[in-house]
Amino acid sequence: MAAGNGSIPALATEPRFAQQLRQRLEEAQLLDARYRLQKVPGGSVALPVLEGKAAEQWLQDNELQGLSCRMLRIQDPVPSKAASVQPPAQKLRCELRRLLQELGESWSEELERDVPHTWQRHGDLVLLSEDSFSAALWAKLGSVLWKTVASALGAQRLAKRGRVLPDKMRSPNVTLILGHNSWVEHVDNGIRYTFDVTKCMFSPGNITEKLRVASMQCSGEVLVDLYAGIGYFTLPYLVHAAAAFAHACEWNPHALEALRKNLALNGVQDRCQIHAGDSRQLQLRDVADRVNLGLIPSSEEGWPVACRVLKKGTGGVLHIHHNVEARSMPLVLKDEQRPPEESRSEQEDEEHRSSKEMGSSGQEVQAARIRPEWWSWAEAAAARIRGLLAELHGQPWQTCILHIEAVKSYAPHVHHIVLDLECRPTPPT
Repeated sequence: MAAGNGSIPALATEPRFAQQLRQRLEEAQLLDARYRLQKVPGGSVALPVLEGKAAEQWLQDNELQGLSCRMLRIQDPVPSKAASVQPPAQKLRCELRRLLQELGESWSEELERDVPHTWQRHGDLVLLSEDSFSAALWAKLGSVLWKTVASALGAQRLAKRGRVLPDKMRSPNVTLILGHNSWVEHVDNGIRYTFDVTKCMFSPGNITEKLRVASMQCSGEVLVDLYAGIGYFTLPYLVHAAAAFAHACEWNPHALEALRKNLALNGVQDRCQIHAGDSRQLQLRDVADRVNLGLIPSSEEGWPVACRVLKKGTGGVLHIHHNVEARSMPLVLKDEQRPPEESRSEQEDEEHRSSKEMGSSGQEVQAARIRPEWWSWAEAAAARIRGLLAELHGQPWQTCILHIEAVKSYAPHVHHIVLDLECRPTPPT
């Protein structure tokens, strides 16, 4: 690896021998392809080589074979064109191969499988997946491994994810492995989120739902977010959807700290009241035009609270997140609006396809190309909430399925969906 003073080892030779030397260094797998050949004082051409004793030993072994060259160090080497355009995943593998070669270790298929292809990036921190770098060899390398990974990925800090802890807060199991500060900042759709990556979850897979929320017209409305977290959905409602006011409920102290910071970061702290503690104990009533229930795998324990906080005179809309298992193909209820037949992958088939469908109240609604299990669950949820509202207020209520949104899928047949459910008191006859 490059020395701390910005220099790298090289073999210098006369220009007429440069290509011959390059070929022989490539055959010996000693040429450092990250950097360009460059001229040095005296008219010689310097060829970058890998750090370590291997190049010096090679030079000693070849001095008697007509090669006129010498070892030196190049200050501030110039990156090669190939290195500058190399995809990050490929660059990471090349750097790790080079590191192992310098340490006299062999590359293997096991190590190849163990190097991640994807990761999360939060500013200058890269979050690695839990199934990466698990081979015993990596543990032997210590800090030099993580410095190499960070350099290859253009990061200053690294963290590695473990399995989510089995507590009620779904706390992350994340370890900071390079760096000293685990607070990061992430920007989605112009909204700034800051959080401690070792204490709070952040799911980039929810970006489509955050964008959908941001596109809603909520001017003048009051929102209750029963599971606010660090403000994943509270902030899009306030910043982009123009909600007049939000009540954000959260019980995780680490998420609460981040939520307060994020409201201030985005200049909406005066339009939000935070309710710390278990949202099932929330004392609010009759205030909400809209309720967000962003908890998976199920937010069902929050349904009675959602019914209580809805405005009893006018009702409102519930956005209910849920994980539904579905093994069948998507269902489009109106044949004339079925998309043209074409070959689609499983992933494409699960993506959002807008079509018009009939809701339980007879109104035409926008829905994804839904699977029968999604629709069955949505109808059951609508009936359950209709019953809760009637019991709460002592009069009939109407519920209407406005939309079913597919957020993401979990292998192999579990889907995170959002049901937009309109709830209105039945007008007196």
